[in-house]
Amino acid sequence: MENRIKEQMMLFSTRTSAHYWWANQWRLLLSTLAYTLIEALRRTCLQGTSLAKAQCFTIQLKLIKIGAVIISNTRNVRIHLSESYPLKSVFEIAYSKLRPT
Repeated sequence: MENRIKEQMMLFSTRTSAHYWWANQWRLLLSTLAYTLIEALRRTCLQGTSLAKAQCFTIQLKLIKIGAVIISNTRNVRIHLSESYPLKSVFEIAYSKLRPT
């Protein structure tokens, strides 16, 4: 349980340095939504991969904060990852589970 609490802190849920209450509330709400989305990604899309039991911060660094070229047109969106990206197969598995059929 302690590790899960630390995960929420890694997503800036403790940073409430604004002068106004609404700004702090908004930051906390966004942090909570980010944690919920990454937790859902881990639970539904990353089962059976090397990131299945990873912390949220690790998933954020290794799967979300990556360099890619995104090409979008009227029919589809293409994501071009680097050839040297070590978790390309994990990204493709998660993307295929998220993509609508």
